[in-house]
Amino acid sequence: MPLTPNSLTPDPRPTLQAPDDDPHLWLEEIDGERALAWVEAQNADTLAAYADGRTAADRDGLKAALDRPDKIPGVTRRGGFLYNLWQDAEHPRGLWRRTTEDEYRKAEPAWDVLLDLDALARDEGEDWVWSAAASLPGSHARALIQLSRGGGDATVVREFDLAERRFVADGFALPEAKSIPVWLDPDTLLLASPLGGPEHATPAGYARTVRLWRRGTDPIDAPVIFSAGPTSMVAYGYPDREATPERLVFVERTGFFDGTVSLGDRSGPKTRLDIPTDADAHWHRGFLSLRTRTPWAVGGTTHPADSVLGIGLDAFLAGDRDFQVLFTPGPRRALQGFFWTGGHLVISVLDDLKAMFPVFTPSESGWVESRIPGLPELGVVSVWSMDGEEEESNGDLLVAANDPVTPSTLLTTRPDLAAPTLLKQAPALFEADGLVVTRHEAVSSDGERIPYVQAGPPGETGEAPVHLSGYGGFQVTNLAGYSAVLGRLWLAKGGTRVVANIRGGGEFGTRWHEAGRREGKALTHDDFAAVAADLVRRGVTRPGRIAAEGGSNGGLLIANMLTRYPERFGALFCTVPLIDMRRYTKLLAGASWIAEYGDPENPEDWAFLQRISAYHVAEAGKPYPPILIATTRRDDRVHPGHARKMAAKLQALGYDARFYEPEAGGHSHGKNSAETAAFAALGAAFLRRAIGWEPEVAGT
Repeated sequence: MPLTPNSLTPDPRPTLQAPDDDPHLWLEEIDGERALAWVEAQNADTLAAYADGRTAADRDGLKAALDRPDKIPGVTRRGGFLYNLWQDAEHPRGLWRRTTEDEYRKAEPAWDVLLDLDALARDEGEDWVWSAAASLPGSHARALIQLSRGGGDATVVREFDLAERRFVADGFALPEAKSIPVWLDPDTLLLASPLGGPEHATPAGYARTVRLWRRGTDPIDAPVIFSAGPTSMVAYGYPDREATPERLVFVERTGFFDGTVSLGDRSGPKTRLDIPTDADAHWHRGFLSLRTRTPWAVGGTTHPADSVLGIGLDAFLAGDRDFQVLFTPGPRRALQGFFWTGGHLVISVLDDLKAMFPVFTPSESGWVESRIPGLPELGVVSVWSMDGEEEESNGDLLVAANDPVTPSTLLTTRPDLAAPTLLKQAPALFEADGLVVTRHEAVSSDGERIPYVQAGPPGETGEAPVHLSGYGGFQVTNLAGYSAVLGRLWLAKGGTRVVANIRGGGEFGTRWHEAGRREGKALTHDDFAAVAADLVRRGVTRPGRIAAEGGSNGGLLIANMLTRYPERFGALFCTVPLIDMRRYTKLLAGASWIAEYGDPENPEDWAFLQRISAYHVAEAGKPYPPILIATTRRDDRVHPGHARKMAAKLQALGYDARFYEPEAGGHSHGKNSAETAAFAALGAAFLRRAIGWEPEVAGT
């Protein structure tokens, strides 16, 4: 929809740069000699300005907190063992290890180390970063380990023998790519990979084909048993391990929110599931659960978007559409997801941002509802299956709970237990005495109420140094949880932290996301600006004391705060950002996001995209606040050219724009605690100084 002027929206039609006039195109050459020389000069200037002794102290203190030996080790159960990747000061890349459940319950469990990633990287001279491991279901004697160089999404794949604690000579192995390998049996994989030529890759760089790869053969020559369309996002496959005879599942994602699911065998798909393209469907022990993003008229009933429906799988495949309605959303009662474990369906719900977890246990006589008891009602609460393989699950659940000033508690429970059991308590990583957490709502440009959570000292002074963050995209729910970074670098120094629940996210379900997608993306930016204005209206602070930060899609948000709402902020930190909305579909994984943003090659879409393409909107003579734009060279999801070009243009226009780009890190702030701490400390130092806040208190 076109923007219209109102009290929260500036002139909606600024002077635009010609859409394809791009004098900084050379900065898209990631490893180009000229581009790298520019990056190195920018890094040197930024570090010289902000990497002083105070920043170093913050960096070192944060790294020590992230490396604490008493932090909670996250685990996944496979074949009777609990697996964990552990990173600390001595093992910055990580130890892949396992232990028993009884041992894990001890204060200091004994761990069996399977792979030392630091030793591997040293021995092989590679910048290895852990990505994933999938052990062979059943025996769990072998695993497919995925490692990236520098932290990118693309990985190498290598087969690992868990008993021998070594990689298998002449085992399954793949060179670097965005591959999805899945075990079928000890000697066969289903391989979704873009390797092998253009016919195997989608425009976004993901797999277009699924191949049947047998041990001892070349994966490039493995027979293709499924192919997606040339414009689809990705194709992949996996086995239904509960089916007899063997049944394979083939998925084609035609877009970020749509796709098809087909059932078949090792010769390929045979039957497409008769469900909407925007449905999520999962089945377990003979029962199917599904949810659609849009209303679905079926069996004489129209089910609202985000309803969860249940039915027997065989009955559904035979044509029955008499669904049991398990969940129906409300205006602020929203589905967050659902999963199966041990014969139970667990549904995750936010009811006005409070977590609830109804459980349904199906049988031939119906679906019995219960609730997971004894869970916290406030803060961020997550529930998930302890088991890595759904067909091996027995109903054991893990629960984590925290809030902005309370570190995580890890519990275990089951749907049939009266109360959860405490497993681990995370240590406090910063001083939070006297801090309070409150919830408020701002009114956006169209009258929508936008919730936000505020943490910090009590009382309104009108001068609070505020760190404001948001995301607003891809139906990702962005809740205010415990953060060592912001706790140490902001709250413990006397600052105030604010998290905005803007549209485009999933806090209130699909309707909240749809309101901030495509034509509505500008509304997500209005929402964020409305929260900044509300902090001033409430007397918490003034615009010059608001420091805003966002990454990825949140980087697009921050870039638009610069160009659309500069008067509302004192400083901006824009990380691994999407900014150039004219060329984003041509850069790395950008083509996969058309469903979220629109297609710039379509004139109707470009009509609204150009208004949020901050790279094109930026012009001279505006009251832009200071901005630090940071990315990583090995981000193979959002192209570093977005950040580079925006910084170069702003500098050419005479603005106070800084740039920083470490080499490694992928689509994040670092591949280990040292890099994460350095990135965060630099960003916080920039923000604090730009808003005129130089606290003497160290983050403890």
